Amino acid sequence: MSRVFHWPVRVYWEDTDAGGVVYYANYLKFMERARSEWLRAFGFEQDVLRDEAGVVFVVRRVAIDYLSPARFNDRLDVSVGLHEMGRASLSVRQKLMRGSDCLARAEVKLACVDAVHFKPVKMPATILHTLSPTT
Repeated sequence: MSRVFHWPVRVYWEDTDAGGVVYYANYLKFMERARSEWLRAFGFEQDVLRDEAGVVFVVRRVAIDYLSPARFNDRLDVSVGLHEMGRASLSVRQKLMRGSDCLARAEVKLACVDAVHFKPVKMPATILHTLSPTT
């Protein structure tokens, strides 16, 4: 599917271990921030979705390949591309790049859940329509 979104990230000292290499869990944080900005670029603020539509997106599954280390002060690009979409879930493919070098790639499955009970619910029609690859 199309419409790949890109978000720049700078690696700070706090993101690294004693050797100046990005700690593995921080790749997930970078990807989470990019997904938040991806939704924002489509006009969806997550706090508004929670408060007004009563839904939140939660990570159901992550499959990630770590290919090469990111290091202190690197300028990175984190991409988000819609891979699959259902009525109550979607999956995205993400890459973390340093120039032309792919440092990590992941497929993340997100579930749309009720903001109070955390049970799966159908995504609001505006999200389905906006993210649909046919629109």
